[in-house]
Amino acid sequence: MYHHFVCIFGINYKNTIFIHCCKNNLEDSVLFLIKNNVDYQIHGLDVFNLNYKTFLNWTNKSGGFYRKFIQTIYMKFFIDTANLDQIKEAQDLGILDGVTTNPSLMAKEGITGKSNILQHYKNICEIVDGDVSAEVIATDFENMVKEGEELASLHNQIVVKLPMIKDGVKAAKYFSNNGIKTNVTLVFSAGQALLAAKAGATYVSPFLGRLDDISTDGLNLISEIREIYDNFNFDTQILAASIRHTMHIIDCAKIGADVITSPLSSITGLLKHPLTDIGLDKFLKDHKKGN
Repeated sequence: MYHHFVCIFGINYKNTIFIHCCKNNLEDSVLFLIKNNVDYQIHGLDVFNLNYKTFLNWTNKSGGFYRKFIQTIYMKFFIDTANLDQIKEAQDLGILDGVTTNPSLMAKEGITGKSNILQHYKNICEIVDGDVSAEVIATDFENMVKEGEELASLHNQIVVKLPMIKDGVKAAKYFSNNGIKTNVTLVFSAGQALLAAKAGATYVSPFLGRLDDISTDGLNLISEIREIYDNFNFDTQILAASIRHTMHIIDCAKIGADVITSPLSSITGLLKHPLTDIGLDKFLKDHKKGN
């Protein structure tokens, strides 16, 4: 048996605040919440020494009840590329949760023409298990909706990527009302992130690296958005974009970004430490001496 201790703070449909703690029996905790008609307004969750796969199984058995705050358990890793080889490498590593793309990344890989781009999105979805952001080109509401619906029809993993402009917010609300996931991109202020969340966006993508490029603290923006979303229990996930290096990932984890999307090099950079290399080299040399 895996030992774990779960504390859940929430509010039920009668606006009654409750705290439920359960030790060594996650099933009882899940059943307690369902029995008491707790809705999705969960204020906090702490899990210690929990077997994640067991927890995930229970979320599925409870009709998706826990899906709204599953992101509080771990930070998702997306790869920001249209390169299939890099996507496969990240997937094979076992840590990939999704992919983000944009027109610039498509062009970098020589993917041009509508039919080729749409097929490339399908190819990506066949490699990964998680969400794949596909960006619209239109900047007006009607055509954003038209393009977005076409993209969403390609595969159930597609997330429609929308620019943070007035019609982009309107489109995010439309897609939210119609059960289509969205990623509102090119976010550079907390106010923009607030509008995206109000419109029901699945993800909001603040570009921290581009803010750093103009001597502005991009990580501070992530912190501001985290505070606002936590204040009002927004479901929108913070997808930290424009990651420049490995420490960006570490810092985003510290301040509570739900997701990071980065080049493969920044992700694999987390593997590296000189003492690991020195230690492994010594172990192998000692083994060779004795054998």
